[in-house]
Amino acid sequence: MSATRGIYTQSQKLMTFVLSMSLYGLATLISELIPSVQVGIVEFSVEFFLFIPLTIAMLFDPLSAALGAATGELVFSEIMLGQFGGIGELEKFLTVTIALYIAGTLVKDPRNMRTVALVSFGCTALQLAMSAGVDICKVAFAVEEFEAVPGLPESVYFTEGFAFVNDLLFSGILFCMLPTMFLVPRLYGKIEPLLGMKPRTPENAPEAPSAKLVIGAVACFAVAVAVACLSEAGFSLIEWEADWAESEAALFAGIAVAAVVAAVAAFWAHRNAQIKAA
Repeated sequence: MSATRGIYTQSQKLMTFVLSMSLYGLATLISELIPSVQVGIVEFSVEFFLFIPLTIAMLFDPLSAALGAATGELVFSEIMLGQFGGIGELEKFLTVTIALYIAGTLVKDPRNMRTVALVSFGCTALQLAMSAGVDICKVAFAVEEFEAVPGLPESVYFTEGFAFVNDLLFSGILFCMLPTMFLVPRLYGKIEPLLGMKPRTPENAPEAPSAKLVIGAVACFAVAVAVACLSEAGFSLIEWEADWAESEAALFAGIAVAAVVAAVAAFWAHRNAQIKAA
């Protein structure tokens, strides 16, 4: 990375995108193998390993890391498993991208443990809140006479609110905030030179979120709500599901492909860095 604030070369952006895509895609497939635990009405399950793209977004280009993670989840945990939800998939793509990109731009000094902790927890809260908001809107707009059905609005708000708090306190802390706090300061200054980049500092960090970014995020969220409602109403366009969808063979094949892509991307990035340093 150059000394100019937030400037990365196209090659560095591509390396960041591919690494984020493959590593997060691999993580989402592995999370499918972890069983959930039910304790009364509370279900403990691993929703995501968001610390992986978060770490990348805090050390490298945030937008490339965010787009890579969203793409990896779509390609490896959906298409590779033999299923595709049509335009409804755009909802998760947008909410993950928004949360990760904003989080990556908020960290100016990755060595600041307090900032890393707050931003990683806030990133999870933002993504889960947007997902809950989309789910509520789907019910509110897709169900005729939403307010007229006794108990329906209250039950939807309670269910989504409870799921939000449960996922935030469990997955948000154990599989996002704590691993990110551990990885970011320890990888800082060690992994960037391997990819031909300079460590992030307050002087060369990406610009902080602006009013333009906030407006863009709100617009993207509105699009996510719209496509989710259209999908719920039956306008999924190219939705499909293969006969082997979610089979163990597809799952392990996806894990193998994601691992190979990650290894090749890491080798390619390291090789490019060595050539530039020579």
